[in-house]
Amino acid sequence: MTQKLDTLGAWLLGILWFLPLAYTLWAAFHPSAYSTQFDLTAPLTLANFKAAWNAAPFAQYFLNTFILVTMVLAAQLVLSTLAAYSFARFTFKGRDLVFMLVLLQLMIMPDVLIVENYRLMSWLGVRDTIFAIGLPYFASAFGIFLLRQTFKTVPRELEEAARVEGASRWQILMKVYVPLARPIYVAYGLVSVSYHWNNFLWPLIITNSVESRPLTVGLQVFASTDQGIDWSIITAATLLSAAPLLVAFLLFQRQFVQSFMRAGIR
Repeated sequence: MTQKLDTLGAWLLGILWFLPLAYTLWAAFHPSAYSTQFDLTAPLTLANFKAAWNAAPFAQYFLNTFILVTMVLAAQLVLSTLAAYSFARFTFKGRDLVFMLVLLQLMIMPDVLIVENYRLMSWLGVRDTIFAIGLPYFASAFGIFLLRQTFKTVPRELEEAARVEGASRWQILMKVYVPLARPIYVAYGLVSVSYHWNNFLWPLIITNSVESRPLTVGLQVFASTDQGIDWSIITAATLLSAAPLLVAFLLFQRQFVQSFMRAGIR
């Protein structure tokens, strides 16, 4: 009985999650007159995507977003790997205290630091740039914690064997620890890319030009009420923004699930 209830609850949650996506697909591929009329005989059209693409510089927004998520992920992987390895395998004075300070970042919402981050970006003279959007996220406490816990599970015998073979600290890290943590890197990379692809508030505040705006901020042009809101065009623009993530998930769904399962097991 309990198993049936769990299954029913899972189906209900799945349906609730799918309903907004189903409406988005319906409105995006049908004329505006049918955006709220679910007529199965309604004609299909791609005009909404054309109108959305022409209404905003999506090519620039896609490029900005790709540069942003790539830059942030690269910085996070490098810094988190070095910090996690230090916390997991080095012994130095104040290590536990420093690690506790790192974990404090997990308890602070990024929105609380918006004012100070804005002041810092202005002082550095990088306001209204893609670099300014990503800089506050270069150091990730979650990434450091996740990789530290993973590195601590690596048997020391492997490191000692590599040291006997004459490997340096850097070689041990890159040839022993990093390959063994590959599923964790994949899982963390998915979380990081999806978060920064969809991040809105900080990019909205720190940018004010097309040359530096990501997709999420660029979508706000469709919320203008001067000439009314066309939900068909808005949903088409939303699909254009979410399409890369949806396609990546559909293509690599099995790898995604396996990475998260391995990360959970560790």
